[in-house]
Amino acid sequence: MRQKKLWMLAAILTICGTSIFTSCTPTSDDNPVVPTDEVEAQLQRMTLREKVGQLFYVRPECLDTTIHFNQPGDVDASSDDIRAIRLQAVNATMRSVNEKYPVGGVILYAHNIEDEAQLSAFISQIRALNGSPLLCIDEEGGRVARIANNENFDVEKFESMSAIGATGDPQNAYYCANTIGTYLRRYGFDIDFAPVADVNTNPENIVIGARAFSDDPQVATPMVVNYLQGLKDAGITGCIKHFPGHGDTQADTHYGYAQSLKTWDEMLNCELITFKAGIQWGTQLIMTAHIATPNVTGTDIPATMSPVILQDKLRGELGYQNLIVTDAMEMGAITQQYNNAEAAVGTLQAGADIVLGPQNFVKAFDAVVKAVEDGVLTEQRIDQSVRRILRLKRQIGR
Repeated sequence: MRQKKLWMLAAILTICGTSIFTSCTPTSDDNPVVPTDEVEAQLQRMTLREKVGQLFYVRPECLDTTIHFNQPGDVDASSDDIRAIRLQAVNATMRSVNEKYPVGGVILYAHNIEDEAQLSAFISQIRALNGSPLLCIDEEGGRVARIANNENFDVEKFESMSAIGATGDPQNAYYCANTIGTYLRRYGFDIDFAPVADVNTNPENIVIGARAFSDDPQVATPMVVNYLQGLKDAGITGCIKHFPGHGDTQADTHYGYAQSLKTWDEMLNCELITFKAGIQWGTQLIMTAHIATPNVTGTDIPATMSPVILQDKLRGELGYQNLIVTDAMEMGAITQQYNNAEAAVGTLQAGADIVLGPQNFVKAFDAVVKAVEDGVLTEQRIDQSVRRILRLKRQIGR
């Protein structure tokens, strides 16, 4: 009976997809309303440091200050250095740092995960950290799958999202996501930073490629929305990425500058179709891209740092009201242009709610606190983001 209901739902979503989901919206039962007074009461009880902590979702290594980042000779978070450390448990240093530096979320990577027993123990330790962090992971399916690509886990593997897109059947995207979501929920995760909503229009794209469902937005759109629904039905919150679209780029933002030369109108006719459908569906999280869009913003500022992209376009024109999370701020496209303070404060000024993966969490945290104390950021601005975060946590049940 359960399987029959799932396939019926997938069929309904597929029908909605024929009109690009313009009339397919979640009901109040799908997204339970969190009483505003409960969130406000919690917010009023919080100190500034507690609020700022909610804005940061970090890799575990960021809480271990014996691991040094961001200086010549230090560990490079984007290299094999950090993978070799294999941090797979919360240690005394992390607990000590966390007493002063609460965190809103923790993201685990492949090197943080050994097997089921270790993962279960690690997640229990993380749950006890100050800030009541949500547990996050990149488990897209295909080559980006921290658990499925670990031989110690007996879970179903998927070739790629492009292979699923090639079937032309959105039910396959639903099945993939529901399968992934089921084992993520079982292991104790809350958020999966998936699916990739990019439309892979550039065949020379080295970072998206087969992670995208298609080079055609009409094919990709029902796949993206069915994937979100599959995660949701398994009890996992999904996240569409990488706004405003990483599909028409050649360079990899993990290592440096990348850009899309499309105009906003051109994006509206391609890249943004999937994102608009995800917003209409009710996605709780949208991840930014670190790509520059000079023909939209008139500058080489990465979208993650651009108020034009995040406020004017995403919030204003597209009407998105839920959480904006950055791509990892330790990536080269950010670190080659900004230091920790500039990046953390700048993306919050631009309109992001969650700073994901800062290169140096402690320095970034201190910079945001100082920015509030100096009037560069107002506490009201911090409250805007914290409200959204607290609301999501209550919806998730954390």
